[in-house]
Amino acid sequence: MTAKSLDDLLNPNKDGDLASIVQRAQDMGELASALVRALPADEAASIVAANVRDDGELVVLCRSSAWASRLRFSADALLEAARSRGVEASRCSVRVARNS
Repeated sequence: MTAKSLDDLLNPNKDGDLASIVQRAQDMGELASALVRALPADEAASIVAANVRDDGELVVLCRSSAWASRLRFSADALLEAARSRGVEASRCSVRVARNS
């Protein structure tokens, strides 16, 4: 068995073993950034992460239940921001992140 360097395993350009995981993490980070840019600064600061599930659900994680309540009112803006990046999202849910 040959030893692979960490760079080869993680490099998405080399189609490494973990490349799809690295690419997915990058995509999630870019999505969260797009959502942050679509909101006013106070609401944007509450977003921890975002993801899109296979069934088209946009899941936004935020810092607290109070922020989750506020962000739910911005669901249309969040969906629009995600769709502007080419994400096929049909609905939005906002959840509280653990240990944020």
